[in-house]
Amino acid sequence: MIFNEELFRNKHILITGASGGIGEKTAILAAKYGANISMTGRNEHKLSTIKNKCLNEGVPEEKVLVIRADITEPKDREHIVKEAEKHHGVIHGLVNSAGISGGDTLENTSENDIRQIMELNYTATVLLTQLVYKQMKPHQTGAIVNVSSLSGLRGTYGNTAYSASKFALIGFTHSFALEAIEHNIRVNAVCPGFVNTEMAKDIIAKKAKKANRTYEDQLSLITKTLPSGRITEPEEVANSILFLLSPAATNIVGESMKISGGSVMR
Repeated sequence: MIFNEELFRNKHILITGASGGIGEKTAILAAKYGANISMTGRNEHKLSTIKNKCLNEGVPEEKVLVIRADITEPKDREHIVKEAEKHHGVIHGLVNSAGISGGDTLENTSENDIRQIMELNYTATVLLTQLVYKQMKPHQTGAIVNVSSLSGLRGTYGNTAYSASKFALIGFTHSFALEAIEHNIRVNAVCPGFVNTEMAKDIIAKKAKKANRTYEDQLSLITKTLPSGRITEPEEVANSILFLLSPAATNIVGESMKISGGSVMR
């Protein structure tokens, strides 16, 4: 069995966007599987709640670090890496889960929307990774997982800014993976479709409003397009991330793992 309490023993995993649905589940499961975790996000209250969930799972308090920060701010990025290493030592795993949705058709997307989405989903993520990579490299070991999206593999209507940011993250994953593996550091991405999180619920609600449908009808339309007949649960994405971080994936490099319920096959 891959997943057990010894899987990440003596390993330090840094998770951005930990206050979001995917980041939260990843943090809780990583801690449950033995990792020392550093969680960062902008909502300190949510991060504290997640820490308490970890403690309720029997995780010792000293193994869970909360760092309130905004990765779009240069000083915050430096603070994250400094505090994480001060508390838990060298970072062995990085999960780039911070991100936002948004945008519209191109003619209805503002410059501010484009800049905000690209800044968080791509630019700030790359710059934080750069800092972590500098710390990983001398140790010649590590694993990085970027949370992209099916929208980073194919375009969809009214999704220009978000899709572009996730395509950019996939391009970064592929290119950086070739550099990092020279130092025994693996870089991969996960690409989920609709996940049962607040972010996805907001997107579905907006689609429903535009089409003058109820939320339930819109969700039903979406699930009918999925061979599996349902959207993905956050824990399923978290397990995929943790697999890619684990020793079970030591020769998986530069991959974009689709979690689509069978809707995207290529």
